[in-house]
Amino acid sequence: MTATVIAVDAFNSMDRDDAITLLRPCVDVDRWCEQLADARPFASAEILFAAAELAASPFEPDEIEQALAHHPRIGERATGANTEAALSRAEQAGIDPTDADIAAALVEGNRAYEQRFGRVFLIRAAGRSASEILAALTERLGNTDADETAIVADQLRQIAVLRLKGIFAP
Repeated sequence: MTATVIAVDAFNSMDRDDAITLLRPCVDVDRWCEQLADARPFASAEILFAAAELAASPFEPDEIEQALAHHPRIGERATGANTEAALSRAEQAGIDPTDADIAAALVEGNRAYEQRFGRVFLIRAAGRSASEILAALTERLGNTDADETAIVADQLRQIAVLRLKGIFAP
């Protein structure tokens, strides 16, 4: 999946609703999308990325819930033809669905995580192997709810900014 790359000037001149629509696949958090759309114009992509980091620091628990409402489980291929599903599939490219041992361990880890924390496990999967992701999942099962919420907020920020960088030409 290759995302459409646009210039910041094009983003600056978009209608507000179109700008929000462009941002939403990065992270489905209303405040973040609206804050970036309303902060236009940006002089450069780097300034936009810095604003995105700031707007996402931190995501609040209700925003995390909003963003994770339709997020696929790690190790499961997102379905659908929308941009967010395609991005998720690309980010999880390091997970080989034919590796039965890893797949089974991820299913069990996802189940344990959801039972413990009441939400899907979230990690910036891009550039990580299945073994690295499984190790992080296993380790994070020992976290307190407060610690895990902070980690999820940070992972969500990393994902949002990484996806945003894929949209804008530097």
